[in-house]
Amino acid sequence: MPEFDWRSPDSYKSLQDAEITGIAWECLRRDADYRRDYGSIIANSPDGEVTAEFRRRWGVCFRP
Repeated sequence: MPEFDWRSPDSYKSLQDAEITGIAWECLRRDADYRRDYGSIIANSPDGEVTAEFRRRWGVCFRP
């Protein structure tokens, strides 16, 4: 696994041209509560879909 230095400007070059939604997604996908909630939803979903409650709670929209 590559080392990430949060203090180094070089570590953030990939985000320089990112849209706000991309930055928001990067933050959300690292959130332990989100990851746990998503894993639970998917594990208990017969069709692999998230619920409307999940989308409301996390403020996300999944596109096909």
